[in-house]
Amino acid sequence: MHYIFKVLLLVLLFEVSSYAIEYPPGVLGKTVKLGEDIINNTDTHPLTKDLVQSKLQCRNCHLKGKDGRTGTTQNIGTFIGTAGAFPAYSSRYKRVQTLQERIDGCFIRCMAGKKSILNTKAGIAMTSYITWVSEGTKVKMNPKGPRSFMITKIWEDKKKRFKPIIRRATHANYLEGEKLFKAKCAACHGVNGAGNKMTPPLWGKDADGRWLSYTADGSMSKLDNSAVWIQSNMPLHQANTLSDKEAIDLSLYINAQERANLGTYSIKNNFEQFGLDINKIRGYKLKENK
Repeated sequence: MHYIFKVLLLVLLFEVSSYAIEYPPGVLGKTVKLGEDIINNTDTHPLTKDLVQSKLQCRNCHLKGKDGRTGTTQNIGTFIGTAGAFPAYSSRYKRVQTLQERIDGCFIRCMAGKKSILNTKAGIAMTSYITWVSEGTKVKMNPKGPRSFMITKIWEDKKKRFKPIIRRATHANYLEGEKLFKAKCAACHGVNGAGNKMTPPLWGKDADGRWLSYTADGSMSKLDNSAVWIQSNMPLHQANTLSDKEAIDLSLYINAQERANLGTYSIKNNFEQFGLDINKIRGYKLKENK
């Protein structure tokens, strides 16, 4: 019995040590830790809480890997290799971007940020964390998009495969997405998409009229982007179990729901990109946001 106890203790110690995090020494290490804290608590952290209008954190899309660190998943959304992919070309902005500019764009569009974080303490810290988890990976600038070279091919292959399916979508796909959401997603995200303390909101407003989730121009609001991410990561701990059609139906349903515009860009624009009429997809007309 004593021997068995010692073996179990060694196994436990191994498991704990495998999740141990060794930060860089000195000021750099403190900056990396600060970036990690902001990424995990973006909407409540003192440096960013007044700049974010949503109830999202960066960790909601950039999931934890086996090491327990945010953004080290092997699936779509990983931070691993991201730092080495920049400067990278952005088709959205039609120019080459730095890593910090990429984070800032996501902060504004996805987190509904009110102010740029470029060259702020928060922006530098977030960049430091993402660079740190990329240590040991190769430097390979990406001329195709501002993302890690580790997921570029799967990202492109899936989007290419999904686009023609999305273009053929009808109201029936929306209804199937609603059924799937209630069956596979609502337990965590809520039937009304508002999420809870443990899971992120996907659409809608809180009791004070504050938008909860990403804007209409956020990466996850794009029908193909969203479908790729959903299939690659959801349901949680069941990645890549959804069919192409299921992932697309869920994306259509989730992204047809009300969310904040970004300037004049609204959710209907995301459907128009695929030749779709959002009102026909929904089967009813939703009042456009002002």
